[in-house]
Amino acid sequence: MANPKVVIKYKKIFINNEFVDSKSGKTFPSINPVNESVVAEIAEGDKADVDAAVHAAKSAFEHGSEWRSLQPAQRAILLNKLADLIDRDAEQIANIQTLENGKPYVQSFGEVKIAANIFRYYAGWCDKIYGETLPTDDGQLVITRKEPIGVIGQITPWNAPIALLAFKWGPALAVGCTVVLKPAEQTPLCTLHVTALTKEAGFPKGVINVVPGYGPTAGAAVSEHPDIVRIAFTGSVEVGKKIMIASGNSNLKRVTLELGGKSPLVICDDVNVDEAVKIAHEAIFANSGQICVAASRTYVHSKIYDEFVKKSKELALKRKLGDPFDSTVAQGPQVDKEIFDRAMNYIKIGKESGAKLEAGGERLGTVGYYIKPTIFSNVTDDMVIAREEIFGPVQQILKYDNFDDVIKRANNTTYGLGAGIITNDINKALKFSQAVESGNVWVNQYASLLPSAPFGGYKQSGIGRELGADALENYLETKTILIKLTPPA
Repeated sequence: MANPKVVIKYKKIFINNEFVDSKSGKTFPSINPVNESVVAEIAEGDKADVDAAVHAAKSAFEHGSEWRSLQPAQRAILLNKLADLIDRDAEQIANIQTLENGKPYVQSFGEVKIAANIFRYYAGWCDKIYGETLPTDDGQLVITRKEPIGVIGQITPWNAPIALLAFKWGPALAVGCTVVLKPAEQTPLCTLHVTALTKEAGFPKGVINVVPGYGPTAGAAVSEHPDIVRIAFTGSVEVGKKIMIASGNSNLKRVTLELGGKSPLVICDDVNVDEAVKIAHEAIFANSGQICVAASRTYVHSKIYDEFVKKSKELALKRKLGDPFDSTVAQGPQVDKEIFDRAMNYIKIGKESGAKLEAGGERLGTVGYYIKPTIFSNVTDDMVIAREEIFGPVQQILKYDNFDDVIKRANNTTYGLGAGIITNDINKALKFSQAVESGNVWVNQYASLLPSAPFGGYKQSGIGRELGADALENYLETKTILIKLTPPA
């Protein structure tokens, strides 16, 4: 499939339901990682633009505004309408995303469909958010209300920009908050296309505002803004820590952080090795390894270790890289030069550390940010490649003998986002699931996500949960009302 001629319609900042130029007049390029060409120039927002966006969002949140006066059932109608429009434009949105981040088109299309379903899920919650009546023994009537907390700042990543936009917009809009979103600088165009659909769906002015730009300018302005009461961020631990500091120094805003991972996948000796190899392969190489929950530490029982390594190498060598618009291609490029160079440096470290390079370990071609699927065997827990997040197509295969010991090794990390186990023993599956320090555990599969299932991490992998009913609480305040009842005369 040749690269489609996609018409890029939306390249400006979106404030108050209008696309506008940046106040500075600056633009920045979106780069196609396949051939390193410029896809488009986008308006570059900074503090002044964020200020304008927050002002619009704050006005839309005020009591008496069109958004705050909207009934919950009407919010549900808008979210469902947005989902329908995303489905209508799914091919176009997926095409744009693939041009921007190099994800195979089939995967981009699937991601867009997931986003639509997330909006439908949260549409169903709009009229089911309510407080309680609390019993007392002193003649008071005590009731609680669940109220939207206000203007939300949101910062999305480039690896799954449309799905994670839905992670953040869905619950915030369902409860009645307004949002200011800063998309990743690598993927603003697909985000802006979805943004345009919110106006077509009928969302009132100021409810949704999107300011493309860079992290140190636009992102920092969102983190520091005193009128933003919560920030939701998906990205690196390093940036997450900066956001926490900025949030504390500004107005003690609440934070929801979904950060990095170094996720373990334990392969037991009772499994079908061929099936286990396939699961582990996709668990690390999907989206060129650029997934926060990627299973980058593969622990394999010593009884099947050599066979597992051999078959993993064979599968990696067969993995097809190339044009992400080709339906037979399984892997596209890394998103940009920075991520490419980072992964290649870790591969260099792996080669120098004593690990055995089984496959890959080098660039494919000279144009585009392609890295061949890379496998290291004979990896030990103390190696840098086994401790630090690579965010690239690099699988580390480690050996274990004792099940209790491998659980301890799996937990010996500062991360705790994802974990998996492949076994036919339900006792091992349950023991691992309960003992592993991870916010998400998969058994005999990996990285399955559902709109209704909470997603988030332990330790330095994050704070709070997205998806499911849990995500709604991120955007709600509980108000307690105590009423003294006059006793009868």
